[in-house]
Amino acid sequence: MSGKTIFITGASSGFGAACASIFAADGNRLVLTARRIDPLLKLQKELAPHADIHIIPLDVRDREAVQGAVEGLPERFRTIDILINNAGLALGLEPAHQVNLDDWDTMVDTNIKGVMYCTRFILPGMVERNRGHIVNISSTAGAWPYPGGNVYGGTKAFVTQFSRNLRCDLLGTRVRVSCIQPGMAETEFSKVRFKGDDDKAADVYQGTEPLTAEDIAETVRWVTSQPPHVNVNTLELMSIDQAWGPFAINRQQK
Repeated sequence: MSGKTIFITGASSGFGAACASIFAADGNRLVLTARRIDPLLKLQKELAPHADIHIIPLDVRDREAVQGAVEGLPERFRTIDILINNAGLALGLEPAHQVNLDDWDTMVDTNIKGVMYCTRFILPGMVERNRGHIVNISSTAGAWPYPGGNVYGGTKAFVTQFSRNLRCDLLGTRVRVSCIQPGMAETEFSKVRFKGDDDKAADVYQGTEPLTAEDIAETVRWVTSQPPHVNVNTLELMSIDQAWGPFAINRQQK
């Protein structure tokens, strides 16, 4: 697949940067967005020999900023073939009765509203052209709960259900929607979750071989390279070192 215009959120690191690299190598045009401009500039420089790249410093939580970014795209980037809603984060592992409410707000605004805003402003063009593909990055946390996952898991469950409902809305068009649900993957994710505590972040992956950002990027490329009549609805993947936990039962004496 080459010659496509691909809009990637959260492209400064992790899954987003890996997707940018893999799609750039295939000769596509890329619109890369993230809050941090310096990593975007570095990525643009690295990938420029392979692809035409437009970068936008963007906070997907800001609805007006998202609208302005989409409407202000240079002419050659306006026909977006693939939207990769990747921007997202987890903050903290505290139980619900101890959590910092600001962390909950940030996760809801980024993981839910960011996906909503980018989809709403890019999707009309896809429907008008009767082609396109939206890829939403969810998580196994959206289907399988764990202690401290509370609002993060809830936001990713939204992403999964939102993807399914988009498919219903788009039935009769040639616009595809896919939801990718990665499990444990070693990126900046845990460092962000633990607010820069490298030791806590490293402990998450201790003694395991987790998924990599490149694994997820290869998955996204496979999903988007299927024939136009094939829609991969939902794809869940984990490291071989991860599985689901047993039922939790409290046997404490009353």
